[in-house]
Amino acid sequence: MTYYDLGLLLEGFLTTMILALTGGIAGFVLGFAAALLRITDTRSMAPLRAALLVYCLVFRRIPFLVTLMLVFFASQSLEVNLSTLTVAAISLGLIAAAYLCEITRGGLQSVHVNQWQAARALNFSYWQALRHVIVPQAWRVILPPTFGFLVMFIKDTALASQIGVMDLTAAGKTLANKGISAPLVYGAILMLYFLLSYPLSRLGKRVERRLAAARNQ
Repeated sequence: MTYYDLGLLLEGFLTTMILALTGGIAGFVLGFAAALLRITDTRSMAPLRAALLVYCLVFRRIPFLVTLMLVFFASQSLEVNLSTLTVAAISLGLIAAAYLCEITRGGLQSVHVNQWQAARALNFSYWQALRHVIVPQAWRVILPPTFGFLVMFIKDTALASQIGVMDLTAAGKTLANKGISAPLVYGAILMLYFLLSYPLSRLGKRVERRLAAARNQ
């Protein structure tokens, strides 16, 4: 394996990391905002809550590859000049937002109703109650499954190679097609995916233990 081949693997590794970071961060921000809107009970927000419900139902049940192709061909049909990397990042963000919205919503709704009532008794607004009372308690429920999802999410980035993104999987295919030993190439890719996902899973377990310790105090 030459320096060029190693450079191609490194490029694919960095691209995969960028996709995981941008898609994960965008998905978490959008999903958290969507969850906050979904648990509101005002009538004026009912159409938005319904739209977000449909969004979550649809995108949690569509394979990522289908979402990727939808965004790819929609951008071409609308003549929007997006790079394949941008298309992949948008697709990942859409999927992540749908899943993380449900995770966050479940965490927020796990906080006992008495906490809402106590916040109202202190004359907190809805958003003040969320910020100072509900969200700090909900993190204990939200974070563990969020880390679990993000570890699985890293593996979904491999499908970005289907639209020409030179990620880790695409780099491996290129090297294997050049005649380099497939076990060597895919063994290296396995280790690089492991280097991406294992620290995140360990961080998730560490956070979960800290939250469990805080809950038991």
